[in-house]
Amino acid sequence: MAEQKNKSVPKTRAPKLTDAEQVSIFMDHLDHPLKAEIEALRIIIKNVHPEISERVKWNAPSYYTSADFLTFNPRMTNKVHLIFHHIAIVDIKSPLLEGTYKDRRMTYFENMADVEAKKPELERILKEIVGVMEK
Repeated sequence: MAEQKNKSVPKTRAPKLTDAEQVSIFMDHLDHPLKAEIEALRIIIKNVHPEISERVKWNAPSYYTSADFLTFNPRMTNKVHLIFHHIAIVDIKSPLLEGTYKDRRMTYFENMADVEAKKPELERILKEIVGVMEK
């Protein structure tokens, strides 16, 4: 009787999720008291410029063009916290941009009314940083 060799069955890999699918799954599972505000800000950010792309990076929705420049910090639960982390942000002047860090600025939103009130200035900041990064 011939000895049978243990043939392993080739493993099939699940297809890699797209950036959009990863963000969708992240948002589906996000348990945050300001989830509606986060969703509203995501729409604002993505609609500012066609070069802005979204993905999950650093365990949160993150935005990039030729480089990463903006990420949500979902660990803060009493406000929506956005981190602009591209060096170009330090040259953009705005009352929305907080902090004196050498390479980043923070922006906070308390509720939907705050999102709506700050929307025009947020859009201006996003257009300016994308314009600088794309040069």
